Amino acid sequence: MGHVRPGLVNENLPGFVVLPRSSYPQGGAANWSNGFLPAEFQGTPLGAQGSPILDLNPPPRVTRQQQRTHLDLLEELNQKHLDARPGRSELEARMGSYELAYRTQNEVPGILDLKGESQATLEMYGMGGRKTDACDRKCLLARRLVEKGVRFVQAYAGNWDSHDYVERAHGSLIRSVDRPIAALLKDLKDRGMLDDTLVFFCGEFGRTPDNGLRGGGKSCGRDHNAKAMTMWFAGGGVRGDHAIGATDELGMEAVECVNPLRDVHLTLLCLLGLDDKRLTCYHAGRSISSVSSAVR
Repeated sequence: MGHVRPGLVNENLPGFVVLPRSSYPQGGAANWSNGFLPAEFQGTPLGAQGSPILDLNPPPRVTRQQQRTHLDLLEELNQKHLDARPGRSELEARMGSYELAYRTQNEVPGILDLKGESQATLEMYGMGGRKTDACDRKCLLARRLVEKGVRFVQAYAGNWDSHDYVERAHGSLIRSVDRPIAALLKDLKDRGMLDDTLVFFCGEFGRTPDNGLRGGGKSCGRDHNAKAMTMWFAGGGVRGDHAIGATDELGMEAVECVNPLRDVHLTLLCLLGLDDKRLTCYHAGRSISSVSSAVR
């Protein structure tokens, strides 16, 4: 009974979990939407404060058996509604989410409880440190979620949208993520998980090397730069100690191995063992396929 989402390793957890900042990034939940894929593939955010998932636990007076009875009735009514409206993936996803939430109630609290981690592991991630406090817990939770069978974890760190005093602002941000990310990679490797876990780090864009567009002066203001940025991959079959591409001498534009962003997406699919030419979904009245050449 219930709707186990395709490809799940652990049917008690979502296949796509998001670890946002204390506030959602610009664009909100659209950052982890399902896009043109069926609705069941959208992400499930875990709150940074308070209950990780709203209404995760029922009121004290409601027993598990009462929950089960209510869900069974709701399932019956929803199925009748769906039978009259075939092909509505958002209805199927909503039905599946009720069942998933029921199973998640017992699973999520255990994952979020870090008491079982050794002191050495906590120190490796920098837990409790002021400089790493924004990222350490997310990186450790990412490892725990993947270890428990979550397919995809998206963790946010930042805000990196600093235009003024870039060296000072980005320097502080780099220090906040450097230790936790290094710990995540080491932790995955030590546990034998890095070979089949792909870690991908990127932002939206880079910063221009000049300060002419932001007023200049001592603040060294920089603007958005969509022509040159840096991202890195680790694990998941990626060749280590290998750099691809280069910018001009000013860091203004990419001049070597310049590829559109869709090629990055297709490279990710390739590393995950997915053939983009066979990834076709029916959306908005037509079949949509991501057909393009990728750098492989």
